[in-house]
Amino acid sequence: MELTSEQLLSYRQQGFLMLEGLFDQDVLTRWSAHFEALVLGDTPMPEKMKVMQDVMVAKGAIKPASPLHAINKILSFEHDPIFWEYAVDVNLLDAVRSIVGPELITISTNVFNKPPGVDGRHPLHQDLRYFALRPADKIVATWTAIDPCTRENGCLAVIPGSHLAQLHWHDVPDWEHVNSGFFALEDVDIEARVHFEMAPGDTLLFHPLLVHGSGRNRSDGFRRAISAHYASVDCERPDEPRKRPAVVKAIPSASDVCP
Repeated sequence: MELTSEQLLSYRQQGFLMLEGLFDQDVLTRWSAHFEALVLGDTPMPEKMKVMQDVMVAKGAIKPASPLHAINKILSFEHDPIFWEYAVDVNLLDAVRSIVGPELITISTNVFNKPPGVDGRHPLHQDLRYFALRPADKIVATWTAIDPCTRENGCLAVIPGSHLAQLHWHDVPDWEHVNSGFFALEDVDIEARVHFEMAPGDTLLFHPLLVHGSGRNRSDGFRRAISAHYASVDCERPDEPRKRPAVVKAIPSASDVCP
């Protein structure tokens, strides 16, 4: 699944690349069921994993229809063997290594759960706002649809080519309900957005400076996705205090996986 020269050129010019049907339905169903088992307490919570409530639930603005309707995302699945299958998928890693090089670590992993009945928007932002590692070109995000992602249920939107600019100033958006850690770019051209409606298993790779976000879920169902950010081991971090302990994990080398 190494990327072609044409795919790499498109990624470098646009800041993203879509890989359709990268994962089959069986594994997506397995991950969705595991998400539900964790939230419902039917399976133990792994080390360092966090389950994040939606802000509207946390502040009592709504009463969720079920425990699953209360959750915005699961953060940091590095120590979960089932979700970790995603991060070490051979085809996914081939694509990632084509962009940032062979030796990798994960620097952020998430399972997103956009439930119906909450605001749930993620404002337009750049992921590099959250990372201290540099250079940016040695970091890449992967985002895979578990459920169908549509305009109605809040699919991803990106601004093509925006990764060619610098890291911009972010602030908390002036919205009534904003989930913890959600920051927004100021003075962004929302008319330049391109929305990505994705089938289950479709995967978007994107640069950490690419401006992107997602809308409300106006449907009656959930919109789930699984995501990882990878960085080359060549990335460096400035010598300054950390805001919080990092959750990172080394990816086995290609020779270890495929002798």
